[in-house]
Amino acid sequence: MEKGVLLPLFYLGPIEYFSKIKESPEVNIEKFEHFPKQTYRNRASIHSPNGKLDLTIPIRKGSRVHTKMKDVRISYDADWQRLHWRSLQTSYRSSSYFEYYEDDFAPFYHQKIEFLFDFNLSLFELCLKLLKLNPTLAYTEEYIQTPSNLLNFRDTISPKKQSDFISKPYFQVFEDQHEFLPNLSIVDLLFSQGPQSKQFL
Repeated sequence: MEKGVLLPLFYLGPIEYFSKIKESPEVNIEKFEHFPKQTYRNRASIHSPNGKLDLTIPIRKGSRVHTKMKDVRISYDADWQRLHWRSLQTSYRSSSYFEYYEDDFAPFYHQKIEFLFDFNLSLFELCLKLLKLNPTLAYTEEYIQTPSNLLNFRDTISPKKQSDFISKPYFQVFEDQHEFLPNLSIVDLLFSQGPQSKQFL
């Protein structure tokens, strides 16, 4: 019997992340891990006019290494939502499907959600819907160091690690300037390929 996967909850996770979900019958989302810095949990990589651009959600000062993921609070001291939304518009306005999905994503950059987990979860559910992925979802009830019944990808997909995942190439808006940039945020694929995105996972 095929094993389910254990994944963290990312901010607009990379294509590799959603490929794991497509391949798995059951997806378990980690809620109780201690929040690790410099990961996709609060960072997304997009293709900007100047090349790869990381969008980072700032977190409240109290959200340090020993804060459980479900308890990490977003900081709104700086207007990061405006910056992220403008970056997405600048990068993808001329893509084939940005206007098609614009109204789905815009609310996330105008309303304030207190917890990073809740913000990521709402975006995650939207991406699953747009990708037409329907995995069985479950959420951890405690932190288990080495789960025996699941394929553990909590630390595998990381901007700090070289991935062996091979992205199936697709057209990118600034490809003629920067060549194809693999394994960017899922929005790079969605805004480019729209309803066909699932075929590239």
